[in-house]
Amino acid sequence: MPEQRDQKIEGLRRDGHFDVIVVGGGINGIGVYRELAAQGLRVLLVERNDFCSGCSAAPSRMIHGGLRYLENGEFDLVRESLCERDALLSNAPHMVRPLPTTIPVTSIFSGLLNGTASFLGLSRQPSSRGAVPIKIGLTMYDWITRSRRAFPKHTFRGRDQTLHLWPKLNPDLRCSATYYDAWISYPERMGIELVLDAEKLSPESVALNYAEVTSPNGGLSLEDLMSGEIFAVEARAIVNATGAWVDDAIERLTDNSRGSKPLVAGTKGSHLVIDNPELYHALNGHMIYFENTDGRVCIVFPYLGKVLAGATDIRVDKASRVRCEPEERDYIFQALRAVFPSVAIRSDDVVFSFSGIRPLPLSDHEFTGRISRSHFVHRLDGTIPQFCLVGGKWTTFRAFAEQTVDAVLAELEQTRKTGTLDMAIGGGAGFSDDYAGQLADRHAISADRAAYLVDLYGTRADEVVVFCADRADDTPVDNLCHTSAAEIAFLVQQELVCRLGDILLRRTPLAIRGEISDTVIDRVAAIVAAEAGWDEAKTLNEIQDFRSELEEFYGVSAEMLERRTRDRSETCA
Repeated sequence: MPEQRDQKIEGLRRDGHFDVIVVGGGINGIGVYRELAAQGLRVLLVERNDFCSGCSAAPSRMIHGGLRYLENGEFDLVRESLCERDALLSNAPHMVRPLPTTIPVTSIFSGLLNGTASFLGLSRQPSSRGAVPIKIGLTMYDWITRSRRAFPKHTFRGRDQTLHLWPKLNPDLRCSATYYDAWISYPERMGIELVLDAEKLSPESVALNYAEVTSPNGGLSLEDLMSGEIFAVEARAIVNATGAWVDDAIERLTDNSRGSKPLVAGTKGSHLVIDNPELYHALNGHMIYFENTDGRVCIVFPYLGKVLAGATDIRVDKASRVRCEPEERDYIFQALRAVFPSVAIRSDDVVFSFSGIRPLPLSDHEFTGRISRSHFVHRLDGTIPQFCLVGGKWTTFRAFAEQTVDAVLAELEQTRKTGTLDMAIGGGAGFSDDYAGQLADRHAISADRAAYLVDLYGTRADEVVVFCADRADDTPVDNLCHTSAAEIAFLVQQELVCRLGDILLRRTPLAIRGEISDTVIDRVAAIVAAEAGWDEAKTLNEIQDFRSELEEFYGVSAEMLERRTRDRSETCA
């Protein structure tokens, strides 16, 4: 194992007493970990897989106020989401960026009565939304942000002007409306940056992936799932941030049977990453936000040189790891063909797919799109009080963490020392729009390399460049990508890497951009093995496990990997 993990394990052996244990290393658990660390508490964060590897790795990658929540009358949620969106644009500008968003409109008054009925809680099904209800919604969106406006107000365009800018859109439209939200490039990387920030705020705190906390005989026990070693740990409070698994975790961590109804009832959301230049250019740099024929809102926008499209919204009875099924892919394809009817989109264009379960509050609403995306903290009595996080989404993770920590501090009879609303995140500290140019000048590297590193690491790119400069292997792992062997070594040493998939799926964009092939997997595995001290058997097992995971959960088959290896070899020949 890398020295970084060995040091954490040694810290646990030395002292297993913590103020708070946070169970669940998705974005909400990580947000609580950082918020507690900022208050000077000693905190243990435990995640049974990698950080941000579950639902937090499967969002729409939008950072948004939630325009459609207005239809449900959720003003407070929209207000909170817009405040958090603007805070992320400021605190993490290297990863959260403006996203112009255009709605194609096919009618004028349609949906006005239904929208009013929904607002009053009298309608449970959506109907097509025309120009008038969209205008009302966008005006309200602008009004909420009037005192700290970060973006221009919304605009409407007529049919001709719309088709001039987006000639591939369905010509049946009547007009379009454009407003602004934001998108996040690498949510999994932001999770890691928040963990690293927290450990600077509270050096005695410990964040451990691939570990699990249980409560045998009323005490607390932590198992390192990489080694099997077990530690006794203690805390004055537990935060249950396990998302869709919150009810399972309650049963595992509580010292008595709750006997009450579940808190969470999730829905499954799947997305596709599509390599289709015609579709990419048809978007003209905007997200297209549109209704499918069933009334569900779908999205499609440019993402890392490809196109991200989604999403489905399917109720699930029990939390489990999920994947995008063929019928979900077909649903998204059908939606795209309705909005861009002249663009041919084929199954072979999908380079990556992902799916997760939204941990929504329990609801009997028959239309899943109407289930609230809000959040709340539910306290459970016990020998150690447990604070359960119910609901939540990427945009509002900081506000949710703040509210949770206020409840925990009250329980511990401690006062808040600081807030995080204006706290920079990772490589967002000291960031400027011309940082890539400064980096290139400072270290005499190419403009392309600097742009790549700043896009991925923000101002931490300096740290990466200095590390790589001292090594002889600072060359790309593949002639068609920017990721270097030395950079992989940096990630293994500095970013809590335990498994091959941590690097390929969550620390780098290699998998989601469709840049992995058999050759890249083998090359990266050899580098990780050298840094982490893996023997040949361990390395082969990691490669086999990763390939199986790719095929089962991300839609990347062995045939696709072989074809990419062949195509990339021919391109470089």
